[in-house]
Amino acid sequence: MLSNLLIVLPIFALILTGWVARRCNALGPNATREVNRLVVYLALPALLFDIMSKADPAEIWQPGFILAFSAGCAAIFALTLLIRLRQGCDLADAAIDALNASYANTGFIGFPLVLAVLGNAAMGATLVATIVTVCVLFAIAIVLIESGLQAGARRRDIVRKTLVSLLKNPLLVAPALGAAVMLSGLRLPETLDTYLGLLGGAAAPCALVALGLFLAENTERSRAGAGSSAGSGSAVQSALVLLKLVAQPAVTWVVAVPVLGLSSTLAYTAVLLAALPTGTGPFMLAQFYQREALLTGRVVLMSTVLSLVTVSTFLSLPLG
Repeated sequence: MLSNLLIVLPIFALILTGWVARRCNALGPNATREVNRLVVYLALPALLFDIMSKADPAEIWQPGFILAFSAGCAAIFALTLLIRLRQGCDLADAAIDALNASYANTGFIGFPLVLAVLGNAAMGATLVATIVTVCVLFAIAIVLIESGLQAGARRRDIVRKTLVSLLKNPLLVAPALGAAVMLSGLRLPETLDTYLGLLGGAAAPCALVALGLFLAENTERSRAGAGSSAGSGSAVQSALVLLKLVAQPAVTWVVAVPVLGLSSTLAYTAVLLAALPTGTGPFMLAQFYQREALLTGRVVLMSTVLSLVTVSTFLSLPLG
């Protein structure tokens, strides 16, 4: 258990570094946005392109893994959406809460964690999980939010806006371009390869520091809004965290092992990625659509802190 905790600890130490830097004002209020933009628009796309362009097609096309991980996301997303709608939430807010419970932080935490635990062999599966999360799941949430905010007569506009948003998403464009290079059989020039390696190498540390900055800001927001968000909000927050950290990996395991009978490494990777805390994507959507973002911020904060225990516990389990 201790050795597994030591594997995870440097990753959470980087998150803590960002948290301390923001709380001590070493980095200002705009740092969260700017570091996050560096990750989303430069470093992480470079990493995704680099991984995809060098991947073996057989490594990417793993139907069993895709089905297992996607089933875990879909089941928890749909369950949370239905529960929140029955509790009286409108469709837009219910969709954001569903994302809170199913949006694993594969981009910011997944890559460095899987690399540390399983090595380069699992990077292809992590890339697939990231695409499922930040592209497919995100797109579904956007469609539902737009549907909740707009009249049914504007469905054509909803589809158009969603397609434009996805085509402008660097986390979708980068791996798509990388896939084109992979399928073409071309090799990248050494200079470009070095450039991508340097830029992509900044993705994990910068992303983790950005997450720490984000969590520090949300600690302040939580204190400011504590009086108006107590009671039922606390119960919803706890339920969403429980769904994310326990229910999603459990569903993923059921599909991966008893149902599909995946190899131990693929099943382990799928469940590990499903067990990751909530990423910042739902918070970005809540802010963009001017919905209540405080609950989402608390879910990100609580799931990230508790995942230090839950992920370490999972890593202590045997691989086979």
